[in-house]
Amino acid sequence: QVQLVESGGGLVQAGGSLRLSCVVSGITFSIYTMGWGWYRQAPGKQRELVADITSGGTTNYADSVKGRFTISRDNAKRTVFLQMNSLEPEDTAVYYCNAVRRTVGFDFWGQGTQVTVSS
Repeated sequence: QVQLVESGGGLVQAGGSLRLSCVVSGITFSIYTMGWGWYRQAPGKQRELVADITSGGTTNYADSVKGRFTISRDNAKRTVFLQMNSLEPEDTAVYYCNAVRRTVGFDFWGQGTQVTVSS
């Protein structure tokens, strides 16, 4: 049974930092072939891509987080991270981890972790 477990969310003041983690278990293929993404959904808004990282390590960021957030992966730990610095109230949302390997039709989501940034 595939599971994605996120952690690291919480309440922080504007200008602060948080580090989100997401660990995968139960996959039957190599972790090295999998891509990861972090998405977020604020109240009343659509879910949006924050950052993603390919199996080869190429990263991509939403314009709103460039220079503040960093996505990284540790294949040995089967984990993806999202380092969030200089947080703003507009970053308040539920953050979701996504794991994909489209060649085999694998697309799995975590349960989400709340990030709240106070002004």
